[in-house]
Amino acid sequence: MNIYEYSVFDSKGNEISLADFKDKVIMIVNTATGCGFTPQYESIESLYEKYHEKGLEILDIPCNQFGQQAPGTDDEIHEFCQLHYNTKFSQMRKSDVNGADELPLYTFLKSQKGFKGFGEHKLKPILEDMLKKTDENWDKKPDIKWNFTKFIIDRKGNVVARFEQTDSFELIENCIISLI
Repeated sequence: MNIYEYSVFDSKGNEISLADFKDKVIMIVNTATGCGFTPQYESIESLYEKYHEKGLEILDIPCNQFGQQAPGTDDEIHEFCQLHYNTKFSQMRKSDVNGADELPLYTFLKSQKGFKGFGEHKLKPILEDMLKKTDENWDKKPDIKWNFTKFIIDRKGNVVARFEQTDSFELIENCIISLI
């Protein structure tokens, strides 16, 4: 199986087949507009502007599962992103990335690249403490842990990397460059 067997809905409710992105490098990211990591939109847009013409596509999937930090309608989220970060990449419908109602796409992504930790980021202890309070086995599950987890897909539809919100954009950019 690869990514091209899945589809998502855009913010207007249109079904988008990921097969439409064949031969592209894709970053899929769950986002939120009211999160401490929300300023990552700026870096994500920068990557898009730098590499879109070379074959990079970005699929933004807003998610309200982490601290209810993606309130509002799909239109309100889209307006926020354009107003504050001038985003031009594709924004999908707000969706769940974990649990009974998670997008089948996320079930697949997590099966391909599980959670490997938060690295040495300064927020690592805070994130770990918060997650331990809800599930003592949180670190052994492939679930998305918080907003702004990124999956990188190669030009053949294979999931090649997973980056947590605590990973540097230099690492993410280097991964994208290696696939472009």
